[in-house]
Amino acid sequence: MSHGYLVIGAAGGIGSEVCRRLVAAGSRVLMCGRRAAPLEQLATQLGQPTAVVDARDWAETAAAVARAVDEFGRLDGAVNLAGSLLLKPAHLTSLEDWRETIDQNLTTAMGLVRAAAPVMRTGGGGAIVLMSSGAATVGLPNHEAIAAVKAGIEGLTRAAAATYASAGVRVNAVAPGLTQTPLTERVWSNPRGAEASLAMHPLGRLGTPGDIASAIHWLLSPEQTWITGHTLTVDGGLSRLKTAR
Repeated sequence: MSHGYLVIGAAGGIGSEVCRRLVAAGSRVLMCGRRAAPLEQLATQLGQPTAVVDARDWAETAAAVARAVDEFGRLDGAVNLAGSLLLKPAHLTSLEDWRETIDQNLTTAMGLVRAAAPVMRTGGGGAIVLMSSGAATVGLPNHEAIAAVKAGIEGLTRAAAATYASAGVRVNAVAPGLTQTPLTERVWSNPRGAEASLAMHPLGRLGTPGDIASAIHWLLSPEQTWITGHTLTVDGGLSRLKTAR
């Protein structure tokens, strides 16, 4: 029997790569996102079902999880790639900015854990992967809001992993460095921004969606049954190395 997965943010740069890897491995995927058009385009390519979901609304996330179970008869894994990127210093961050950053990132992550973990617990186990950021570990200027919520996601990852471990439900996170996706384009498409970002990554290049998707796919794999509560850094050395670059 093929495995069944749910991916929130499926039509994004990283999400679409995750879906491609899962389908190539013979799995079924419910591809979720806020806009129908890009989901339909991806469905044409991959032949997988889609659902328009605003993951800030926990009821919509729960409905998507229920649909995945209906579609596949099981839920082996779920990924939350919903998120946002606010680049402002604290003194210029409005309360609206702050709340929106929490909603797009931490609220969506909590909503997926809340909906998927109980289903996996009764189904004999599964894997949940959340999205953190190198900013949760490294002090980066103008990242106060996003650093705070991503650190919150890492805390959520550890706590949920502890709560559901006895049921065989694994919860992990991936923390990328700067990755070339539409969400971050305003940073890496600017020559000055790209140069500064390259200097921060000891491996000398920015990440690609494939770099991050391969890590997520690995964490979802049924072969990784002894990894939980972990945040996997996939950041070209940003958070772990200091070089003379």
